[in-house]
Amino acid sequence: MGSSQEIYRQDGSIVSRRIEDEVILVPIRQNVADLESIYTLNEVGALIWEEIDGQRTTAEILALTVEEFEVSEEEAQKDLTEFIEQLSSIGAITRV
Repeated sequence: MGSSQEIYRQDGSIVSRRIEDEVILVPIRQNVADLESIYTLNEVGALIWEEIDGQRTTAEILALTVEEFEVSEEEAQKDLTEFIEQLSSIGAITRV
């Protein structure tokens, strides 16, 4: 994640479901779920995932995260950067 103005969108090959405070991500390949690659997101990851909508910048997502979880901006930035990199590496999101 290079700039705070970057925008990402969720990839259409990922199906997500919220279950209480967690979100489950399931990659779908050719209409078949890849059950070996199911990802569970905690409450922070779930908030970030739901805010990745192809319109919000990473700066806006960072501000929401800091506000919602009362965490320092520096810590939230580090975690957001790592999480965006992980989501990108598994093909769950793409840069707009």
